[in-house]
Amino acid sequence: MTRNSDSGLSRRKFLVASGAAGLAGLAGCTENNTGGDSGGEGGSSGGDSGGDSEGTDSSGGGSGELSGTIDIAGSSTVFPLATAMGERFQTDHSEVNINLQSTGSGGGFANYFCTGQTDFNNASRPIQSDEEEQCASNDVTPVELKVATDALTVVVNNDNDFIGEGLTVEQLQTIFSAESAPTTWADVNAEWPDEEIEIYGPTDASGTYDYFIEAIIGEEGPGHRQDYSATEQDRTIIQGVQGSEYAIGYLGFAYYSESTDAVQAVAVENDAGEFVEPSLDTALSGEYNPLSRPLFTYPARESLAEDHIAAFARYWMENSTSREIVANEVGYVPLGEDEQQEMLDTLNAAIEEAN
Repeated sequence: MTRNSDSGLSRRKFLVASGAAGLAGLAGCTENNTGGDSGGEGGSSGGDSGGDSEGTDSSGGGSGELSGTIDIAGSSTVFPLATAMGERFQTDHSEVNINLQSTGSGGGFANYFCTGQTDFNNASRPIQSDEEEQCASNDVTPVELKVATDALTVVVNNDNDFIGEGLTVEQLQTIFSAESAPTTWADVNAEWPDEEIEIYGPTDASGTYDYFIEAIIGEEGPGHRQDYSATEQDRTIIQGVQGSEYAIGYLGFAYYSESTDAVQAVAVENDAGEFVEPSLDTALSGEYNPLSRPLFTYPARESLAEDHIAAFARYWMENSTSREIVANEVGYVPLGEDEQQEMLDTLNAAIEEAN
């Protein structure tokens, strides 16, 4: 895969940082940075890759059978998972070129997918009704496929020792709500320091931003405060929080998992009144609520008429239960077998309709 990355998070660096092996020695990988930061909503990757393919591939045959281009945009949270699947698929199908962009869920729908420019849109929240309308107006039919579960992660500086066992949902609402918009930590809890809160998070083009509003602030609530450092680059969130003792931010678990030495994750009080830290196990068990969330990719049904696009979609779904790829390499919770079969049934029906 060649890579033009506004995010600056090279696949090679991502794998090393998350302790993964096997794909770190990719051949033919180039990278051009236009943004200078690592990770986030602004990267893209495409092209051929080598590497160790351990995934399941029922599309058949060797590298000469399939050829063509697959264009993918959308969520920065799904970006590393899409990259892992794309690299493995290209190991078996070197004539297929995958162009992968990290634009944010909403940015991908509005600017690329629903305008007919891409074949897939990755999303860290379900497609919205206005996006469905935009797609329909351009004869694009999105097919919803769940690919994993994420634990949206709140992070603070490593020197933060005053939060204690964690934050309640009410405290998170207070910090991030446009209505309360506290200036200092003491405004949230009188026992906390009278120091300015520095807040980092994704832009409103991000599905992570949308899901945080849904889960914490409430869709009918006052909305997300706008006086914060918004970025399309997840690594910038990590760097911002790392640089200030009184900072806080939120992002997808995979990006936190590669930076556990730089910042600390905050335990969040769940519906049972227990403070639970984000992890693959707590996301899978449902203990880490309300910040566990499904992740999606949306192929366009019309694109699935192309054999190489249908084959890649099947490959992704066939490997959606892989703990090695989804959990160990990328840092998300794989699908269960029943969910996988449901997604494969949905996909196969869409491929049949496309043809």
